[in-house]
Amino acid sequence: MSVESALTFFVAIFIFAITPGPGVFALLARALVSGARDCVALALGMTISDILYLIFACLGLAAIAKNWGELFTVIRFTGAAYLIYLGVGMWRAPIDDGFAPQVVKRVSAVGSLVQGFLISASNPKVILFYIAFLPTFMDLTVLTVRDIALAAVLTLAALMLGLMLIATMASRARRYFRSATAMRRLNRGAGSIMVGAGAFLAAKS
Repeated sequence: MSVESALTFFVAIFIFAITPGPGVFALLARALVSGARDCVALALGMTISDILYLIFACLGLAAIAKNWGELFTVIRFTGAAYLIYLGVGMWRAPIDDGFAPQVVKRVSAVGSLVQGFLISASNPKVILFYIAFLPTFMDLTVLTVRDIALAAVLTLAALMLGLMLIATMASRARRYFRSATAMRRLNRGAGSIMVGAGAFLAAKS
């Protein structure tokens, strides 16, 4: 991969990262309620899943999307159920002087990482995106370990940059929600986004 191809690849992945979808919606909901810092593990989980798909695509394992259809269905519904569970929790969370609801604070870094991984892993079409996308930037017939490693590092940097940019912008919007009423509306709005993301994930074919 040339320098020009690497830069173009980075920009394209960055744009892909900020494209609206279940992952972005889940990240927005978390950032609005508990801030950008609590979104790092969530974003990292999504990124790790995408990198695995990228590696699968590089190795020519496109058949995984067809042969493991049942597994992806289980993963998708698990991720959807978890998103809906968190969304309902946000709706029902008590308001404590304008601070984020306790249900969100109790989500551990490991839990957020797993949640992010499930959100991204539940969409096997991502691997098809990479399979169609990669030939533009590298010759897959003469692919080396170095090429795969470089693509993985660029994907990690671009996805985390894009996702955390979204989380930071959403977190800053929290400053406009100070009263208990405003915070309750924020929690319910974020919860609705989370439930909607879960429903969208479950309804996907």
